[in-house]
Amino acid sequence: MRQIVLDTETTGLEPSHGHRIIEIGCVELLSRRITGRTFHRYLNPERDIDAGALAVHGISRESLADQPRFAEIADALLEFLEGAEIVAHNAAFDVGFLDAELERSGRALRLAERCPVLDTLALAREMHPGQRNNLDALCKRYNVDNTRRELHGALLDARILAEVYLAMTGGQAALELAALEREAGPLAEQPVRPAGPLKVLPASEAELRQHEQMLAVIGQASGGKCLWPSAAPAERGS
Repeated sequence: MRQIVLDTETTGLEPSHGHRIIEIGCVELLSRRITGRTFHRYLNPERDIDAGALAVHGISRESLADQPRFAEIADALLEFLEGAEIVAHNAAFDVGFLDAELERSGRALRLAERCPVLDTLALAREMHPGQRNNLDALCKRYNVDNTRRELHGALLDARILAEVYLAMTGGQAALELAALEREAGPLAEQPVRPAGPLKVLPASEAELRQHEQMLAVIGQASGGKCLWPSAAPAERGS
């Protein structure tokens, strides 16, 4: 399965008010592995950036003056997303902005109609109701290093979200298994059992008596519904 973890930075909060995307970052996952393939672009929004947004990502309009417009990179972005599931945190925000940019560039399509979308914020709220579920909180909860994240950045946040998503959905177990394999060698090379015939150690008379006593206790506590009848040891020995 191919997935693209996606994040955007914008000039403000509302595409309906004319706000634009100024950065897109995408990280590719293939069969739940980070492949190293990315898509990253800074964009000229052709408008001012709200002070609140600038405080979050630190990207000024002046620094974007020589960057391409969204319409110039739209085809390359759609090609990168083709056939993948999009993974985003608060996906409605990113997808809403992308839909607005696609419409502005003359492409009458909804991204969710082209690609399935998974919202990690909705997933986190289901898994951790009543708790903080922003990206920083999830990093702390799942021990994902986000010390590089002094300001928001689309590609950096997409990379961090990819690690968080894998940890949230079972990737941590896979990482621990990989660590064990590095220490002890591939599991397939480890012997399943010692070579040669297995040594059989029969229970002693004292152990059998203790076993019978425990079965009697379990039988009494369960109202006679013990699944292992007290006659079982005798039957095995007959």
